[in-house]
Amino acid sequence: MQQVYLDNAATTRLKQEVLEAMLPYLQESYGNASSLYQLGQQSKRAIENARESIARLLQVQPKEIYFTASGTEADNWALKGLAMAHQHRGKHLIISSIEHHAILHSAHFLERQGFEVTYLPVDEFGVVQPAVLTAAMRPDTILVSIMWANNEIGTIQPIAELARIAHDHGVFFHTDAVQAVGSLEIDLSVVNVDALSFSAHKFHGPKGVGALFLRNSVKIEPFLHGGSQERDLRAGTENVVGIVGMAKALELALADLPKKTAYTQTLRDQLITEIRAIDSKIKLNGHPTQRLPGNTNFSFPSMAGDVLLMSLDMQGIAASSGSACSALSVEPSHVLLACGISKELAKSALRFSLSDDTTQADIDRLLVVMRQLLQKVSQ
Repeated sequence: MQQVYLDNAATTRLKQEVLEAMLPYLQESYGNASSLYQLGQQSKRAIENARESIARLLQVQPKEIYFTASGTEADNWALKGLAMAHQHRGKHLIISSIEHHAILHSAHFLERQGFEVTYLPVDEFGVVQPAVLTAAMRPDTILVSIMWANNEIGTIQPIAELARIAHDHGVFFHTDAVQAVGSLEIDLSVVNVDALSFSAHKFHGPKGVGALFLRNSVKIEPFLHGGSQERDLRAGTENVVGIVGMAKALELALADLPKKTAYTQTLRDQLITEIRAIDSKIKLNGHPTQRLPGNTNFSFPSMAGDVLLMSLDMQGIAASSGSACSALSVEPSHVLLACGISKELAKSALRFSLSDDTTQADIDRLLVVMRQLLQKVSQ
């Protein structure tokens, strides 16, 4: 049976070149980067080389990159650390209603600590309108956090404009860019955000390593306490092998990115056209054009999403009924509900997420199986 992997928004296959870059730090150069002897200093140099590489690719300074264990940790740190560090100025935060749960749950935590959070609505395509953000600003607002691109529906936000609005009001701006980094052109010398989270396993790097970009001028409270790693802001023995793999993966992801984007978008657009041609009632969720190059999300009125997901799995096809972190939940997606989609239609949603590893044969196989499954339902 042909195996087809179309859940790249959840995680991606580790590139062979990334594995090869990581291997020496698993068996040979395995020293603790905080140790003064030569073996430890080899690891320290590897970390700093990786930091410099990632900073160069994002057009920032190396000292503005902080390594974490995941995108979730980076999100938690950004929201909680910035809120706590600047609460003397105010205790009001603004986030969108379609954020990843790493942001939503962090916001809920801060509410229990006495902060007030405004959850911005989105339009039918999942876009935060700049006028809505402007209207939500208050004298005591200290932080705005809006994701660069949504993990479920792929909608890309007007981040540069949203960040400008925040700064016009003297407010810090953070973006969860876990889905965006590695898939989109991101130049942080042009897009003026104060903090940005990303994760290696979304762009063919290893799991268990992420990073937070934080502008030099921005103060933040430490998230983990203990040792003096990451310039006294994030304690814990560094994941040297993961950090090395992350830097290599990002280098590969951004090499020839326009060519890769065009390839992935061609397959994505074919998939959108042919899936919708099966049944005119099938709905494409998210923005029709301002979306991640590999993202498709459909609602199938004739079939429950989880049933369709299991049927696809039996045919060797991996997809998702929502975000990876809520895949076991029977509740409808909060993202789709925020876009005004009914609970019934939200429960019928399925996400197919592609990468540059996806082949034409993968798409062809999916379309054959989808036609068969949907035809059975209509009979």
